[in-house]
Amino acid sequence: MISHIRTAGHLRSERIEQAFRAVPRHRFVPAASVEEAYANKAITIKPGKDRPASCISVPTVVAMMLGQLDPQPGDRVLEIGAGTGYNAALLAELVGDTGNVTTVDIHPDVTDHARAALADTGYDRVRVVTGDGALGEPDHAPYDKIIITVGPWDLPPAWFDQLAPGGTLVVPLHWRGQARSVAFVRHDTHLRATNSQLCGFIPMIGIVPTGEQTGSITEHVALHWDTDQSIDPVALAEVFAGPRATVWSGASVVANEPFDHVWLWLTATEPGTCRLDVEDEAIEAGLCRPAFSYRTPAIVESDSLAYLTKPRPVDGPDGERRYELGATGHGPAAAQLAERLVEQIRRFDRDRAAQPVITAYPAGTAGEDLPAGVVIDKHHVRMVVTP
Repeated sequence: MISHIRTAGHLRSERIEQAFRAVPRHRFVPAASVEEAYANKAITIKPGKDRPASCISVPTVVAMMLGQLDPQPGDRVLEIGAGTGYNAALLAELVGDTGNVTTVDIHPDVTDHARAALADTGYDRVRVVTGDGALGEPDHAPYDKIIITVGPWDLPPAWFDQLAPGGTLVVPLHWRGQARSVAFVRHDTHLRATNSQLCGFIPMIGIVPTGEQTGSITEHVALHWDTDQSIDPVALAEVFAGPRATVWSGASVVANEPFDHVWLWLTATEPGTCRLDVEDEAIEAGLCRPAFSYRTPAIVESDSLAYLTKPRPVDGPDGERRYELGATGHGPAAAQLAERLVEQIRRFDRDRAAQPVITAYPAGTAGEDLPAGVVIDKHHVRMVVTP
């Protein structure tokens, strides 16, 4: 397991590696085999109606988020989403005897499981609280670090209020159809982040509101967007019957090389960024060829759209097989939207490690008090993504 995490590039701290070696993961999922417990996959501990209600997260994602959080000896840490208790045990190892860890979950049976597993493995000093994570846990605030291990669409005020000045909040936040683990640092009036990583988590339930919308364009093709966007899927009902244009970027990747930063840059430059969801029937019928069936970034503007198209194979300068990134547009503005999407592919290609800055201010903040960038209005915050 540790070798796999290291190969994936998510084990950059010797302290975090030692925590992984110290905490016996299999004892937090006793119903799973040892082989399953140390595989790079999530394991459900509480099924839900359409998806798991609680699980132990994929080890590479756990390591990635702990790297973003960077817990130090003596830190006071709040975790939202107790799961099996495994992540809280890792946190307890990292903060040591001089620090403390509080973990909160909305499901009483989940907190029962976590409490028992933590006690059984010697981590009973972790506080396990049953409650709505959107409210945090004020009794032990302020916290130096807060980590969210469920997927919220918004940032409840309690998380800001309970985070110490200069503290770090790591949260797998949803916006514009994607979910990214964002490492925010608390400033006097806002949160600011320069690091985010692609991830996926069980959606958060409780009083934290959602603002994601879903609508069908045509049979087997849907869009997912946010409430602050003026996207009308009805206006796109004939989009695949209109003009089509594909533009190639000249930028290429090798097999399995990530290019999710393209989506991130789109959210910093294109207010109409959203997610395209295409079933196999639509692809086989030739309606469109997205990069990924159910999770492809797109731009929508009135009655036109463009999306990241399926990469085409090309030969690299050294003869290695590569895949060129491009965009396909549909509708009256097909070519223009495809060109604009390709512009962000080329931006990504110029510096593949670079990221826009993400800030979050209280919802009532006036526009003139916000930094430049694309403003994303949620219920509790005004988020700004700045190129």
